[in-house]
Amino acid sequence: MDFPLLSPSRRFRPANSGLGTDASVVSSMQMKMMQHLFLTSRRQRGRLLYTCLAAGATFAFGGCSGKPQGPQGPPPAMAVKIDAITQQPITDSSEYVSTLKSRDSATISPQVEGSITEIFVHSGEHVNAGAPLVQIDPIKQEATVRNQEASVATQEANLKWAQQQWDRSEKLAAAGVISREQLDQARANLDAAKSQLTALQASVKEQQTQLHYYRVVAPMAGIVGDIPVHVGDRVTTTTLLTTVDKPGSLEAYVQVPVERAANLKMGKEVQILDDQGKEIAQGKLTFISPQVDNQTQTILAKATVPNDNGLLRTSEVVHARVIWGTHPGIEIPVLAVSRIGGQFFVYVADESGGKSVAHQKQIQVGPMDGNNYVVTSGLNAGDKLIVSDTQMLAEGMPVKAQPQGS
Repeated sequence: MDFPLLSPSRRFRPANSGLGTDASVVSSMQMKMMQHLFLTSRRQRGRLLYTCLAAGATFAFGGCSGKPQGPQGPPPAMAVKIDAITQQPITDSSEYVSTLKSRDSATISPQVEGSITEIFVHSGEHVNAGAPLVQIDPIKQEATVRNQEASVATQEANLKWAQQQWDRSEKLAAAGVISREQLDQARANLDAAKSQLTALQASVKEQQTQLHYYRVVAPMAGIVGDIPVHVGDRVTTTTLLTTVDKPGSLEAYVQVPVERAANLKMGKEVQILDDQGKEIAQGKLTFISPQVDNQTQTILAKATVPNDNGLLRTSEVVHARVIWGTHPGIEIPVLAVSRIGGQFFVYVADESGGKSVAHQKQIQVGPMDGNNYVVTSGLNAGDKLIVSDTQMLAEGMPVKAQPQGS
């Protein structure tokens, strides 16, 4: 908006409207601003004139009230929630990543080679000890067993003939018909036949045992795991067929830093946590390795964990909390803490001049315990901690405790 230029002689003169001293002050201010208008551009002079008129109106109407502005009093105290700090037992603990393993878990692999002809079970099925799991083609092994059994039958006939020869030679030798050498030869033939029969019988037993391995059975009662093989697959002694897990207790494998070696003791409590940090199982340390892992500089500790509710699984990776002990300390709510530049601060209510004011304190915190910080320094028992509306507070602001239940 453009405004007409005003000459120096056309100066504002306040009307005699009874505005008094305030109006004179406004008029003097307007005069000074109008003189500056001639030194600026046309557009700038218009804007300044508009501002001048608005300011004059504001001062003029403010002056019309005729009421003196007295000094303002202190701001009212802000109602906040205040908790008195007390010492309480603090749990000293550490959390580590742990792997669960089962002492009653079997990895099933065949003891012979061959092609799978039948799979008797499904993944997740409960089986008893000795139940068949997988059948491997036994035809070749069955032929071997039959061949060995035929050899045994042949050798039994040979043994029978050798026995007859010995009986006959013994009678002839007694009658003096044959020499002593011929008698000894008959005896040797009989002994050799017996030895060969014994060897063949052992071979048959071995081959029959080998035939038994072509049907893979469950070594114990449990639940069948994943079955990665299929009918027709050729398997070897290194092929994984499946697993059988017996429900029950698991072992948590915890790698503890060597700095905590002095605190590791048998029987220490270990808590298994879910993703939200809630305890789902609890056990005790039952094994502490005497050696330190050279690469990770950690010590392997094992805890037996009951799994009666079936929430845990073998080979599952979980969070394990090792409880080292308890000590007296201070815990404060997370919402009462402000973090500024990597430092932690809280507000406490201090007495100053007979009233409560907010005072900011820097604190040092340790690990979190649920929704609370463990305070290691900066607060003492008896301090009055402000736990609400901390973002509205400032240093020295008057505060008062909220009524209970508000």
